Amino acid sequence: MNLWSSKDAAKATNGVSLNDWVADGISIDTRTLKVGDLFVALEDQRDGHDYVKVAFEKGAAAALVSKIPDGINKNSPLLVVEDVLCALENMAAFARERTQAKIIGVTGSVGKTSTKEMLKSILTKNGKTHAAEYSYNNHWGVPLTLARMPERTDFAIIEIGMNNPNEIRPLAKLAKLDIAIVLNVAPVHLKAFKNVEGIAYAKAEIFESLSPNNTAIVNSDLTTSHILFNTIHKVKANLISFGRMDVANYKLISSSLLNNKTFVKAKANGSDFTFDFDAEGDHFAMNSMAVFAAAEAVGVNRKNIINAISNWTAPKGRGERNLIRFGKGNIELIDESYNANPTSMEAAINVLSRSKTQGRKIAILGEMGELGPDEIIFHSNLAKIDGIKEIDIFYLIGPMMRCLQNELPNQKHCLWFKDVDKLIIEIDKLITINDTIMVKGSNYTKVSKIVESIKKLSIDAG
Repeated sequence: MNLWSSKDAAKATNGVSLNDWVADGISIDTRTLKVGDLFVALEDQRDGHDYVKVAFEKGAAAALVSKIPDGINKNSPLLVVEDVLCALENMAAFARERTQAKIIGVTGSVGKTSTKEMLKSILTKNGKTHAAEYSYNNHWGVPLTLARMPERTDFAIIEIGMNNPNEIRPLAKLAKLDIAIVLNVAPVHLKAFKNVEGIAYAKAEIFESLSPNNTAIVNSDLTTSHILFNTIHKVKANLISFGRMDVANYKLISSSLLNNKTFVKAKANGSDFTFDFDAEGDHFAMNSMAVFAAAEAVGVNRKNIINAISNWTAPKGRGERNLIRFGKGNIELIDESYNANPTSMEAAINVLSRSKTQGRKIAILGEMGELGPDEIIFHSNLAKIDGIKEIDIFYLIGPMMRCLQNELPNQKHCLWFKDVDKLIIEIDKLITINDTIMVKGSNYTKVSKIVESIKKLSIDAG
């Protein structure tokens, strides 16, 4: 079934369609465009109008533009609008209005994408489910996700992120959420905020468009939970809490890690239950409480949730494990390369520290960005994480990681590198058979290049 017709798209955007067409999907990138997609010529880091010709060559059904690009025939299937991003937002609103799906929004300082994927793994087995791709959670990612939503959808999961105040509010309003989740509030993007309380107020924006018919799911263990609760009470939405404390509606009793799995004991609605999934991490266990709350809120049976979640694995860059051939043996790689902040860094270090290994435990850590004036303190304080004492070797990258190096116990083996390229040159000399290696750092440090270099060691070995 077609996703968009020229008639509906023109109606949604108040644009002019120069031809009749139908599209099966929407693309903003010609590198991943599929035959039959509507190509949206966004003007972001690059001007999408420069790629309309390529889009048609690759089989695009039509293009959403604000001008007719050079070299494009006026009779081509174009939808011409005043502003492309605004038109995409209008298509998102149109798509939202025409569906009866239950829409779930997820935000939080850390864990949004993994939680979205965990929830998706459950809902997919209980109805037609639509979810954001990758980490498409910003001013164009949320509208794109909504505009891609088929009319016949039972559940949709929208990931909503922010770097500054007042960014979540319009996106949540556009999505008209049935359920809104705040996983946590942590010192992330502090350059744009005076303190963590300011971040909490920004996260609370996701609740502002809710009504008494909607549900808000909140971590009750936070020092800033009261800020979130206040917004929920103002809109009179149904409140469901999760956490480790007895007051939580969905209480995490315990979690244990064994053989790359997490085993969880929990309690909700007066009854205890247990489950497991194929990823390691107490942080995953905590966020799974929000997942259970959301899935049950949209009518999924708890037994079905437990069965579905058992096959969930961590997404790439967020704790994914790889067994890699190295020399005459193997090494294990824990890929945590997708971004970093103090909270997620602690979670990753603790997972490595609790891993059952035959060899050394190695942490390769890049800098954490956007921490504001206290960035030195945040990097130094990593040395206070409990799991640090169980790690054998640290390879640290970037000027700010000198702060951690200075705080590590003297007996810890530690090497510092100016950048990832300096480490990559020596990578085959820094690891040995049976090592378990965890790689973590903010995106700007490009520690993902280290992950790819380690994987390539197996390929080069033939």
